[in-house]
Amino acid sequence: MQRTTSRIAAVLGVWLGLVALHAPFLKLPYYWDEAGYYVPAALDFFRHGLLIPSSTEPIGHTPLVSVYLAVVWRIFGFSPLVTRAAMILFAAGTVTATAVLARRLFADRAAGREAAFAAAGLLAVTPLFFAQSELVFLDLAVAFFSLVALMALLDERWILSATMGSLAVLTKETAIVLLPAAWVYLWIENRRAGRRFPVSAWLATAAPCLPLALWALYYHRHTGFWTGNAGYLQYNLYSTLNPVRFVLSLLRRLYELFLSGFNWLLVAPAVAGWWSSRNHPQITQIQQREQNGKRIANKAESWRRLILLTALLSTAYLLMLSAVGGAVLLRYMLPIYPPLMIVAVGWIWRLPRGLARATCIAAAACLVFAWFNNPPYPFPYEDNLAFADFIHLHQQAAEYLEHRDAAESAGGSASELRILSAWPATNELETPDLGYVTRPLRVVPVGGFSAGDLQRVAPESFDVLYLYSRKWEPPGDWVERLPWMAELQLRYFDYSPQMTAQALASRFHLKLSARWERGGQWVAIYER
Repeated sequence: MQRTTSRIAAVLGVWLGLVALHAPFLKLPYYWDEAGYYVPAALDFFRHGLLIPSSTEPIGHTPLVSVYLAVVWRIFGFSPLVTRAAMILFAAGTVTATAVLARRLFADRAAGREAAFAAAGLLAVTPLFFAQSELVFLDLAVAFFSLVALMALLDERWILSATMGSLAVLTKETAIVLLPAAWVYLWIENRRAGRRFPVSAWLATAAPCLPLALWALYYHRHTGFWTGNAGYLQYNLYSTLNPVRFVLSLLRRLYELFLSGFNWLLVAPAVAGWWSSRNHPQITQIQQREQNGKRIANKAESWRRLILLTALLSTAYLLMLSAVGGAVLLRYMLPIYPPLMIVAVGWIWRLPRGLARATCIAAAACLVFAWFNNPPYPFPYEDNLAFADFIHLHQQAAEYLEHRDAAESAGGSASELRILSAWPATNELETPDLGYVTRPLRVVPVGGFSAGDLQRVAPESFDVLYLYSRKWEPPGDWVERLPWMAELQLRYFDYSPQMTAQALASRFHLKLSARWERGGQWVAIYER
């Protein structure tokens, strides 16, 4: 009981710290997929009790986060501040669980405390984890439930493992990859230990299949699909089943996971630490100071089993996400970040203590630097605090267009100005709940700003063009320098550069009426 109380207190302490760090962003309106799906889906359950949303196109995601947010909104009210604080609770739980697991894997108590703090702290300041901590996406919540399920599996606490695995699947259906990873783990351990796991172990690891099957039946009854919809399945499944795309996606995932940003600052010393101790895997500098031989053996065995589970889970995610998913988003990999961070720090801590400390401090400083500085190649804004710049720019544009529309309609209640733009800006202008406008504006949606998207748009169909940078594409980036890379992106990842503002203005005979820039991003309003 005392241990449970202390861990709850730790979660609340970490939550308060993360809330303080996120304070400048907690009241921001909703961003991208938040605005397009997750917040509308949660509002549908909050207001109408709908597990399958009606105000946005259903895509088959399991509904636990929607239910959770609806409960929070019922207690504290609906606002971005409440929503973001509620999502940060998942991040706090994940950071705390990372520290708890890392602490248990070191025989030396003092080293264990330092390593646990390093693993949890580095995870918390990783740009992707930090940015995702407050966003209404599913992957960080999956990371929390998956990590606790992994801890329970290591401890052979089968009921807890089944519960956490089921919650992970109810958060996002892709968490079912826990099942093959866990079964292979049990099979390997069975053969290695020369003993049989009880039937309850195999049932516990298979338990998440039951809630997922029930959800699929419920979803099929109401939509006619087992998951997603026709367009969703075409984009995320049928169009991705290509062996060349699979290899390219896998290479891209490996690069993002182990090299991109400043991740290499952790991977390189971790490899060095593993190499330095490869001949003595159970006798490290930390363990030599521990007198209890049995304790050393137990810790070493736990460490070996964690590495095995991490490798299996990482492989399952890498293979699955290379085979399916039209958008290659790094956040989908978040569930394997915590165990990978523990393994990396564990190997770093096999270096001389001073070098290990200096490595972790330098890596943390670089990771915080990457919160505010974008890489020299295209990436989604949600991978660091660039998402906040995106929101600020769209707030300015929405405010300008709302005033412009009010003047155009001359006091009438109906929106008169026809605004041509691409999602998610169209949602932002149509839906006051998202925090950008106080009343719905009239939009003319277009799929994007590429030449193909705009070639069928009639000039007389809109009054104003709302143009913005949809992806970070710095001048002279690798796509421009390497045409063959652009060709691969176009062929296998549906990449099309958007038309320049000048080309669009010339095509539709428009003039610039307003423009804002922030952090290398921009928004421009054109009209006749």
